[in-house]
Amino acid sequence: MVKTFEDKTGAEVTVSLNGSTQSYDIAVADGTVAGHAYFLPGPDPETERIFHHTVVDEQFGGRGLSKFLVAEALDDSRERGITVVPVCPLFVKKLQEAGDDYTAQGGKYRNATGADIDIVKSQA
Repeated sequence: MVKTFEDKTGAEVTVSLNGSTQSYDIAVADGTVAGHAYFLPGPDPETERIFHHTVVDEQFGGRGLSKFLVAEALDDSRERGITVVPVCPLFVKKLQEAGDDYTAQGGKYRNATGADIDIVKSQA
């Protein structure tokens, strides 16, 4: 999965799934990776992802990159039939604001449980 967008500055950025780091990565036009949205497999590892941390390098701040990361991670998870478990505050906020739309489009998510937090603490 690789998708290309234009950020707030008009520069091209790409979001891709990086299986080796269990993250969605956003890269700027020269290929520099500017940020990540990290996830871990949930209690049902085949069908759940716990999104626990999103970070964009401060030199790329103010360009809206974290919004691209969250939106694309949610879209790709929806397309794959994966239930999103938001722990990262950016994912929590996005699903609080647009969760009804997300589920109406076929996306699935659930609130994090103590077991999910334990997974993050032990693996992140």
